[in-house]
Amino acid sequence: MPPNAPGKILVPRWVQLVGLPLAIVGVWLLVSAVNHAVFVFVVAALIAILLNPIVRAFCALRIPRGISVLLVYLFFAFVVSGMSVIVGTVIAREVQDVANQVEEQFKENSAGVTPADRRLADLQRWIDDSSPVKVDVKAPGERLLNSIDVAHLQRYSGRAVDVARSLVITLFESLFNLVLVIVISVYMLLDAPRLSRFLRRVFRGGDLDDDLLTRIERALLAYVKGQTLVSLVIGTTAGVGLWILGITGVFPGGSTYALGFGAWAAAVEIIPYVGPWLGALAPAAVAATESATALIAVALLFLFIHQIEGHIVIPKLMGSAVKVHPLVVIFALLAAGELYGLAGVLIAMPLVAIGREVGTFLAERIGLERWPGGPITVQVPVAVHDPPPPKSEPATLGSDPDVADPPGS
Repeated sequence: MPPNAPGKILVPRWVQLVGLPLAIVGVWLLVSAVNHAVFVFVVAALIAILLNPIVRAFCALRIPRGISVLLVYLFFAFVVSGMSVIVGTVIAREVQDVANQVEEQFKENSAGVTPADRRLADLQRWIDDSSPVKVDVKAPGERLLNSIDVAHLQRYSGRAVDVARSLVITLFESLFNLVLVIVISVYMLLDAPRLSRFLRRVFRGGDLDDDLLTRIERALLAYVKGQTLVSLVIGTTAGVGLWILGITGVFPGGSTYALGFGAWAAAVEIIPYVGPWLGALAPAAVAATESATALIAVALLFLFIHQIEGHIVIPKLMGSAVKVHPLVVIFALLAAGELYGLAGVLIAMPLVAIGREVGTFLAERIGLERWPGGPITVQVPVAVHDPPPPKSEPATLGSDPDVADPPGS
């Protein structure tokens, strides 16, 4: 065994039989009972792991760890606030423009016809004249358009107070959870060296720069780096593609809202499997208000982006960030969504990356005691048959020396 090889902790047989099943059931019951507290601690731990390398860099400059944590959080808050203001302003402007355009589609002219009615009639005419599949979309479309009546919005004005009250309560709960996450992550950052020393005492051996916390940091940073690059590539591709559709006249609104649609596609890209399709909803909704050609062009564009993402972008940029079977990823997404909703889906993939690294680390340092008996030997009689004798060649005249030549030869 190499001198730096980690020593293995042997798990007795009775622990395998009784302790491990009880521990798994207990952890599941605990997570189910206090899922909100577990979620807060998990988010705080993810933030602490991401910021710990920056804190170590400040500590290398002989800055006390407490001051380093304060400086990192002040810088982190400044960056997040600035990005929120910029992104929020851009998205708010784009959303307002889209809302105004959608509202224009339901304004009646002097003849009582709206642009949406004309586009629906144009679509039905195109289906009747050019489409190989004949479908009646005018009747259901008219029923849908008639159900969207701006005047009917006044009857829902009484619910505005309830909605505002719910928003205020949600805002205060979110702020409270944010403060909790910050406080918990600060404590985790301050105690990170102590936790690392404790883990090295428990799992002896191995290199100092290859302990559990270091490996978790590498796995999480690799995932975040890969996902950030993927989001930037997909968002940029979607924005540029929509801008090209806009300047060519296929989708006139594409060039107007290219920045907002690109930012939306980059943001929802962090949701595995579903993100690329969610990114297409906003531009497809606007394209549907313009023409069937624009809607088809947007659908083809995002289908192309989805293929590029699955075959080129994800394999090249994500690399080995999450080397687990797709079924494990799908189960993790479903379980996290069942427990914590959309927020759980967002943290599922980082937890899968960390879980893989923790599992590899523990497999190198924990062994299971073998059960007695070993493999069962089964004796199976095998009949051995002698090989058949070789077939003799027919004698050729003159080939055998014992046979005399015929007379007269």
